[in-house]
Amino acid sequence: MPVIKNALARYRVIDRSLRNEYRPFPSKAALRSACEEELFGTTLGGNICDSTIEKDLFAMRLEHDAPIKYSKLEKGYYYEDKDYSIDEVPLTEKDIKAIKIATNLLSQFKNTEIFNQFEFAIDKIIDRVNISSNVQDTAIEEYVQFETVERVGGSEFLEPLLTAIKNKNKVQFEHKGFSSELVKTRRIHPYLLKEYRNRWYLVGKSELKDKVITFGLDRVRNLTILSDKYKKNNCFNPDRFFKYSIGITSNHGSPSKIIIEAGVLLSKYILSQPLHMSQEYLGEKNNMHLFSYFLLPTYELKMQILGFGKEIKVIEPKELRDEIREVARSVVALYK
Repeated sequence: MPVIKNALARYRVIDRSLRNEYRPFPSKAALRSACEEELFGTTLGGNICDSTIEKDLFAMRLEHDAPIKYSKLEKGYYYEDKDYSIDEVPLTEKDIKAIKIATNLLSQFKNTEIFNQFEFAIDKIIDRVNISSNVQDTAIEEYVQFETVERVGGSEFLEPLLTAIKNKNKVQFEHKGFSSELVKTRRIHPYLLKEYRNRWYLVGKSELKDKVITFGLDRVRNLTILSDKYKKNNCFNPDRFFKYSIGITSNHGSPSKIIIEAGVLLSKYILSQPLHMSQEYLGEKNNMHLFSYFLLPTYELKMQILGFGKEIKVIEPKELRDEIREVARSVVALYK
């Protein structure tokens, strides 16, 4: 990696370290270790020296107006302005050109197997750059509206939880579910972070219930990374846990074949944007189009079916068909 690219990468790592409220006032050695782990995957030393970190801190102050201070009391560095982030620094013309070059490269590789999971994100970047050569051009908002989502709480826990997962540290936090106002303390073996509809979730084994549970990070408070370690759960496979689910419902029960029929317009939408990777088109019958899936009948799946209203109908299994019908009757009863 070129020297300049290495420096920019270190700036980002230093920035995150200085804003990490769970490990405030990082020392020079701590910053060096964080950079080495991020760039080289090791904290054994030898890749970055202290003088490099000193130069980085100086450059961040000089080039990015970073309000970096040193606390003699805490023997570490901090931001004098707690709201500062290097991510908020305006882009230079050079940065913008680099983004356009990177975007062109991404467009060439987005359909390859390794980038499949990032295709949607890559498309959004490409669309934004293609619309305006200046990625900071706010004038385009007058005639182009991008999809925006209100920020949901919990994203501040992503970095410490990811570190805990990598190092197999147990975590403890307070959690309040949607169905109850009662706040409970949970001690978890964290396995996986999953995003669904712009919310982040933690999947892990509950020591109290001795089973894998999914927790919404927006309902987590007072997260603590414990020094206690947990052993790897060989029975948990992150690739299979949600394989037969739509949404974040836990992998309980067995998936089954689900067949639906959709109207002409909805079928075109479903063909262009499948509801699940198991989707198969079975053909047309009586002006309706048939689709099959191999799924768990999760809450999220039922909400999607109900959301399409009269344009969709469950053919099988009978249990799911009956449940959707009863919910639909309850909805109709609300308007009598």
